[in-house]
Amino acid sequence: MSGPLHTLKHEHRVIERVIRALDGVCARLVWGEQVPADVLASLIDFIGGYADGFHHLKEEVYLFPALQRHDIRGHGGVLGLIEQEHETERQLTDEMRLAIEGYRAVDPIARHRFVEAAHRYSDLLVGHIEHEDNMLFRIADELFDEQDTKSLSQGFEHALARLGADRLEVLEEMASELEKTWAI
Repeated sequence: MSGPLHTLKHEHRVIERVIRALDGVCARLVWGEQVPADVLASLIDFIGGYADGFHHLKEEVYLFPALQRHDIRGHGGVLGLIEQEHETERQLTDEMRLAIEGYRAVDPIARHRFVEAAHRYSDLLVGHIEHEDNMLFRIADELFDEQDTKSLSQGFEHALARLGADRLEVLEEMASELEKTWAI
């Protein structure tokens, strides 16, 4: 498997750390524990900044167009499914963000709204990562030639430059700390 596809798989492992933390936070909320609103906000900041704003952006701007150039429609509509999942994940992230506002304001149903959206997000993302790792990246690996891989690598370097290597390191450390502290 090419370097850029390995990079995307690595990013999936980082995102899974935060999903384990999110699941642990939700369990605590269901048990009636008080979780600081800042922890909820940190989870959503990571999801927005790393999962969507960096990882999904690289897929949508660089990987998907490369796959479309190879006309992958014969592969069961996998690309359309993945794109729809990205959109649903964004909607659920917005729902969680709104629930956090209510949680901060001590809205009695905000805890439930956050947990419900977070569970839907987590369930969707686990399947989504499986689709990408086991279908989409396999298809890409079969189709891509050296030029595709080089182009993808250059695009990923551009995305990293926009985010900043220091910021990437902070986000990956954040994922590890959230998992260590909140995963069950």
